[in-house]
Amino acid sequence: MSLLDEGTIYNLIAVEEQKRQKPPRYNSKFKDTVRNESTSNRNEHKTMGQAKVPVPTTDNYLKKHSKEPVLPNKSDFKYGDEDHKKPALPAREEKPLMGLKTTKNFITNNAVQNITSVPKRPEKKYVDTRNGDAHNLIPSGLEPIYVQKKEFGEVPTYLQKRKDEMIQAQEEYNQYVSEYMRRGAMQKLTEDERKAILDGLKTNWEDIHDQYQGLSVVTDTAPKKHRKERMESQMKQLERDIEIFEKHKIIYISN
Repeated sequence: MSLLDEGTIYNLIAVEEQKRQKPPRYNSKFKDTVRNESTSNRNEHKTMGQAKVPVPTTDNYLKKHSKEPVLPNKSDFKYGDEDHKKPALPAREEKPLMGLKTTKNFITNNAVQNITSVPKRPEKKYVDTRNGDAHNLIPSGLEPIYVQKKEFGEVPTYLQKRKDEMIQAQEEYNQYVSEYMRRGAMQKLTEDERKAILDGLKTNWEDIHDQYQGLSVVTDTAPKKHRKERMESQMKQLERDIEIFEKHKIIYISN
């Protein structure tokens, strides 16, 4: 146990509290420069411009009743379909004209209309619950409708029309080709010629492909890059030509 922990008279002496001094506040040496730049780049009415309003004059002062809305002149209200309406009913006090009599026999007309009228056919319904909840039968799909049509199972009209148009276009094309062949402007390739050209295209593609496989992986120079792009374009063109010759068995060439 030390002397400081023991009770002594020195503990009664007031110890002056030492306050910690704060360091001086940081002031940037560029604050004046930043303030000048912010104020120099700030312009009034730079984007929108000043408001274009009329300059006030001394004689343009606020006058009495000048801000009251101007109402249109009053007019009688009229419905848009007033001209198409039936005439108004006669008043209760108005007496009918004497001597007016119609020759129409309402009893006979009603009897004839009832005899010649077609009775209304009841709608087809179905009940799906024991409580009698009825629904329309036709839109439900329970009754076959489309299979009972007259044109069921036949080729639709638009498909037959499309087929006729294709046949007509093929006939016109055949006439066009035969006309040019008669003039000697077109020539049909034989099967042997077509196969020979096709084999030559495939051989050229294989040669270019072998050269393409031998190129450097890294194209760090412009000549290497241009050579690679040129060989790729040649291979794509040969692939398109091969596809055309394989797809079309009959080929015509112009003389």
